[in-house]
Amino acid sequence: MLTVSGLTKVFPGTRALDGVDFTARAGEVHALIGENGAGKSTLIKVLTGVYRPDEGTLTYQGSPVRFATPLQAQEAGISTIYQEVNLVPLMSVARNLFLGREPRRAFGLVDFGRMHREADEALRSLGVRVDVRRPLRELSVGTQQMVALARAVSVDAKVVIMDEPTSSLEPREVQTLFGVIRMLRDRGIAVVYVSHRLDELYEVCDQVTVLRDGKVVHTGPLAELERLRLVSLMLGRQLGEVRAEGVTKFTGNHSNDSEPVLEAQDLTARHQLHGVSFAVRPGEVVGLGGLLGSGRSETVRAVAGALSPDSGRVRVAGQEVRTGSTPAAIRAGISLLPEDRKAEGIVPGLSVRENIALAALPGLSRFGLVDEGRVDRVVETFVERLRIKSAGVHQKVGELSGGNQQKVLLARWLAMQPKVLLLDEPTRGIDVGAKAEVQRLVDELAEDGLAVVLISSDPEELVEGSDRVMVLKDGAVVAELTGDEVSEDRLMAAIAAAPPARDGAVVETVRVDGPLVKGAEDD
Repeated sequence: MLTVSGLTKVFPGTRALDGVDFTARAGEVHALIGENGAGKSTLIKVLTGVYRPDEGTLTYQGSPVRFATPLQAQEAGISTIYQEVNLVPLMSVARNLFLGREPRRAFGLVDFGRMHREADEALRSLGVRVDVRRPLRELSVGTQQMVALARAVSVDAKVVIMDEPTSSLEPREVQTLFGVIRMLRDRGIAVVYVSHRLDELYEVCDQVTVLRDGKVVHTGPLAELERLRLVSLMLGRQLGEVRAEGVTKFTGNHSNDSEPVLEAQDLTARHQLHGVSFAVRPGEVVGLGGLLGSGRSETVRAVAGALSPDSGRVRVAGQEVRTGSTPAAIRAGISLLPEDRKAEGIVPGLSVRENIALAALPGLSRFGLVDEGRVDRVVETFVERLRIKSAGVHQKVGELSGGNQQKVLLARWLAMQPKVLLLDEPTRGIDVGAKAEVQRLVDELAEDGLAVVLISSDPEELVEGSDRVMVLKDGAVVAELTGDEVSEDRLMAAIAAAPPARDGAVVETVRVDGPLVKGAEDD
C-alpha cells in the first residue's frame, strides 16, 4: 500500500533519516519503533506531507507520489492519529468528524441532518455509541481518541498512522482500540503503529521496523523477534557485549548505613506514574532505566515539582517537600537538568554569564539589587571548574556547542549548591569529548557527597555511571539492580521481561537473578 525507498532527510547539523526503506502492506499492522531521536517522527512527517524528503522515493498504491501538504496526503487516503488529540473541544462530535468537509445542501449550507446521521454511523461502526451533537470536551479522553480514529477512517483511508494512541487511555479503552485496529486490518487497511509499550506491540502488530539514529536496523515479522532481542536493537547494544573484566566503574563514596538525602514514596500520577518509590544516599548515583515512555522523565519531574502527582511524598534530608511546586523543590535543594535543554533549559538569547547566574540571582542580590561582583565570582568559578569553552562570558549561550550549552546549564544548578541533582539524558546530543567531560563531572559531584539521579538511554552510560539502577516500565518500578547485577545484559533483560503496570494494578518489584528477571520464562 505504501513504500519508501532510500529515504533521506537532513536538517542543519543532523541526518534525521539515512537511506530508510519501509513498507506498509494492506491488511497488516506494522509497528514502527525506536528511542528518542531515532527518526520515527520525521518519517511520519515525510509520509504525511509535512516534510519533503531530500532523497528517496515514496510509492503509494503502486504509483510514485510526493505530497506537498498534509491535506494532499489526507485526500489521497493517508490519515494520522496523534498522541495528543488534535480536534476542537468546543465543537460537537459531528462537527469534529466532518471538519473541513461538511456535507452541503443548496446554496452551500451545511446539511446538519446528514452530518449527524453519518457521524453516528461512523462511530457505531467502531463500537462507539455517543450523542454526536454533544461538545467534544464533555467526552472522556478515550472517547475523544475514538472520535479522532473515526475521523481518520471516514475519509476513506487506505493507510492509518497511529502515533502513541494509548498514552492517555484506560486499560478498557486500550482493548477497545485494539478491537478497532483488528477491524481495520480485516478491512484491508494498512495500519502503522508507533508505540514504546512492548506488550501492546506483541498483542496487535504483525510486522516491526526498528529505527536507530535515522537508519533501519531491523524489519520483519514481530512474532519471530524475541523481546530481549527487540530491546537490544532499539538500544543499540548486544547481549554479551560487556566484558566481564576491565570495565572501570565508579562506585561512589556512600555508605549503606547513611541516611538518604532524597526519598520518593509512592509517586502516582494518572497514566504516568504508578507508586514509584526510591531513595538516594549521599555520594550515590541511582540510575533510572527503561525504554522511552517508561516513566523515567516523569519520575524526576515529579520529584522536582515540574509534574504534580496525584499522591505520594518527597523528602530531602528528612524534611518533606511540597509536591507539584518547583520553587519548593529548589528551596529544598533539588535541581533538575531537563532532557530538552533548548526548550526547557538554556535561554539562547542571553549570555553565558546570565544563564549561569539566572537561578542564583535571589541569593546574589541585596534589597533587590544584584551584586555584580558576586555574580562575576560565581560565574568565573564554574566556567573554570566545568571547563566551559566560549569567546567570553558575555557570548550568547545559543552560539556555543551542545556540550558547552549542557555545561552552562549544569553550572547554573551547581551554583545553587543543591543536595540532589537530577540528570535527565545529560549527554544527549553532544560529542564524544564533551560526553566524557560531563560523565567525569558527575563522578566528581558524587565523590563530593551529592546525591545524583541519572537517566540515560545509553545502557553503557547508565551501567558505568550508576551504583544502583531502578528499572521502570509503564510508570512503575519493576526491577532493581544492585552490586554485580548492574550490567548491560541484566538491564536489557529486566526491560524486556518485566511485567506491565496498569492503573490500579499491584506491581511487585522483582530482583534480577541471572540473565533474566524471575518469571520471564512465563512472559
